[in-house]
Amino acid sequence: MFGSIYVIDDPLTATSDPKSTVLGRAQGIYAMTSLGDEFSLLMTLTYSFISGPYNGSSISVVGRNPVMRDVREMPIIGGTGVFQLARGYCLADTHSSDGADAVIWYNVTVLHYYIFV
Repeated sequence: MFGSIYVIDDPLTATSDPKSTVLGRAQGIYAMTSLGDEFSLLMTLTYSFISGPYNGSSISVVGRNPVMRDVREMPIIGGTGVFQLARGYCLADTHSSDGADAVIWYNVTVLHYYIFV
């Protein structure tokens, strides 16, 4: 699987229930990057919000995701809208998986500055 690249466009929901409110989309690319013992991905994701108080805003995440660990930490490198100049981190935790499909919980800590123009 090394070198395989996948493009994603998944719903970003309030809870793990598939009927939960859709807050946005998780869009990006991940690549299989490990040749060693630990299975890992390079994630480039943008969480684009389409409803609620963050409608029209986004957060960007880029980092290594060692998927077999219980909790993975990845950096937030920027954002748009109310998340301008965002920095922070997100913790990814696999809630459930069925083959290649998985439900991932993200606990996100964001520091940002909204610039009024």
